[in-house]
Amino acid sequence: MGDFWVFGYGSLMWRPGFAHVETRRARLHGYHRALCVYSWVHRGTEQRPGLVLGLDRGGSCVGLAYRVPGELREEVVEYLRARELVTSVYLERFLPVRLAGGDLVEALCYTVDRTHRQYAGNLHPAEAAATVAGAVGVSGANEDYVASTIAHLEALGIRDHWLEEVGRIVAPPAA
Repeated sequence: MGDFWVFGYGSLMWRPGFAHVETRRARLHGYHRALCVYSWVHRGTEQRPGLVLGLDRGGSCVGLAYRVPGELREEVVEYLRARELVTSVYLERFLPVRLAGGDLVEALCYTVDRTHRQYAGNLHPAEAAATVAGAVGVSGANEDYVASTIAHLEALGIRDHWLEEVGRIVAPPAA
């Protein structure tokens, strides 16, 4: 099988964790980045959930696309399934993404399942920030996840005003 692409929009942008031979800025149409998934494992617990990002319907999302050599397909997909499908809140799909430069490729994406009980829906920034604050899971503090995502988006020149507002509420700038 030939090479394939994986689309990252959150922690996959700053910690992909799999071998790849190329990284390109990319845009996925029809979905947007949102803190819309209650995290019961990585950034919270079932008793004290945090929030993690999901690709939710509507709009578009700028992220990174990784080209993975075809001979690593099975290994990388297995890794991503173990990482992303822990509680089956994401749906694994191949969707068209537009790479920087204009090429359109099919990329492996993990979109949120709106029927799953971990789907948080469209939250107000203050509500999202209250959920994030103090939540901790096996991968660490929820605040760190949000801050790292925002920092990496900023470093890439990607603005996400809603997420930035959540970050300001969770960790206001020092006076």
